[in-house]
Amino acid sequence: MNISTNAKVVEILSSEELRRTVNRLASQIVERTRDLSQLVLIGIHTRGVPLAQLLARQIEALEGLSVSVGALDITFYRDDLDQIGLRTPAKTDIPFDLTGKIVVLVDDVIYKGRTVRAALNAVNEYGRPEVIRLAVLVDRGHRELPIHPDFIGKQLPTAKEEIIKVYFQDTDGRDAVELIGN
Repeated sequence: MNISTNAKVVEILSSEELRRTVNRLASQIVERTRDLSQLVLIGIHTRGVPLAQLLARQIEALEGLSVSVGALDITFYRDDLDQIGLRTPAKTDIPFDLTGKIVVLVDDVIYKGRTVRAALNAVNEYGRPEVIRLAVLVDRGHRELPIHPDFIGKQLPTAKEEIIKVYFQDTDGRDAVELIGN
């Protein structure tokens, strides 16, 4: 991703707005999950992992229940490796069987839907969940596949050439969501 030095950067979510958005997403997940003891969050590398961890902490604060969190690398499940190039895979860490679980896949931004399609294929390697739902921080539109998130932090229609950058305190030293364009 090449960002020109004269690109315009607009803050979409401040630290406080991001905190409120994560709180709302966690509340929605709790409301739609009939048996919280079966809930697991699977973050899609890269920014879905810290988002899943934030959601798990917030669910624990709301419900007093610890939620299992896993990390999923979808590199080898992508259908567009020839276009994006091979990247160094991240570590998938799902140390539990997903069979019968209520899985919420977590990603920071949904765009074309290809990452989610790859994640759905990858999840099958770890069992057969009862249900799989999708939580995203930002839905920017432009879907190429019939995939729609169940939980959306912010809908943000964008131009195809614009970029959404998500920052988390634990990994980036600050919390924010920015729109970068020319």
